[in-house]
Amino acid sequence: MSLESSASRRATLIGATTVLNWALLAALTQLAGPVPPFLLTALAFGLAFVCFMVWLRLRGESLRAPLRQPPRVWALGVGGLFGYHALYFVAQQNAPPANAGLISYLWPLLIVLFVALLPGERLRARHVVGALLGFVGAALLVGGDVSASGSAVGYVAAFACAFLWSGYSVLSRANRAVPTAAVGGFCLATAVLAALCHWLFEPSRWPQGIGWLGVIGLGLGPVGSAFFTWDVGVKHGDLRLLGLLAYFTPLLSTLVLIATGYASATAWLVLAAGLITLGMLIGSGWLRVPRRGTGSTD
Repeated sequence: MSLESSASRRATLIGATTVLNWALLAALTQLAGPVPPFLLTALAFGLAFVCFMVWLRLRGESLRAPLRQPPRVWALGVGGLFGYHALYFVAQQNAPPANAGLISYLWPLLIVLFVALLPGERLRARHVVGALLGFVGAALLVGGDVSASGSAVGYVAAFACAFLWSGYSVLSRANRAVPTAAVGGFCLATAVLAALCHWLFEPSRWPQGIGWLGVIGLGLGPVGSAFFTWDVGVKHGDLRLLGLLAYFTPLLSTLVLIATGYASATAWLVLAAGLITLGMLIGSGWLRVPRRGTGSTD
């Protein structure tokens, strides 16, 4: 195995841990209680920034150098982190949650498709088949209560979510020279913008009691370290495989909610798990599908 291949595998593995992190998002949000979304975002990203600063201090490093990035990098980083969350909240408030969640979860499929636009990359049929199977599996989990209600604003915001996060992930790949430490600055900017939006648009309702554990968990995991591990993965790992693995997020999230008592098991869970796993195996190339009329595989 070449040194480059080994580094790519390691980066992919680091990126894959993000899926485990994001799987805790729903349960920790429930634990945090009825905290306004922008306030929760400000608290979680603020904590993520503080923790990252402590980590840099322990390593004897400074954040000043990674923050010296051109405006386009800042626009990409802050637009990805803050923009996605802001649009997601708009979508959730103006369309049925299941509808908004399902549409916004087009982003792993879009990542698989958009990677083909990068230099030296090629889109294969197995990538598309795998991503579509994963999306169908996610639809079974997220879209159980889909209805025809909701406003155009909510649906446009949900589609914008999908395009924004997939675009952020793929463009981060194109900006792989930007150090992952710069994500710390993006977290700080996101926390400040979220706090401003909370002050302008939301009533104040702070976490109570055990709810602070949910906020701390979010800041350390799904809304903290997850964005650093994702950055490593999308810049230096197998981005298509990470897009396929991302479909395990709603599956694992559902299992966590069941384990913590926030949700109950359904018959769709097994079918969804099978489709997502099959999609990942086909899309990654670990399961070969014979081409029609030939004995070869794609």
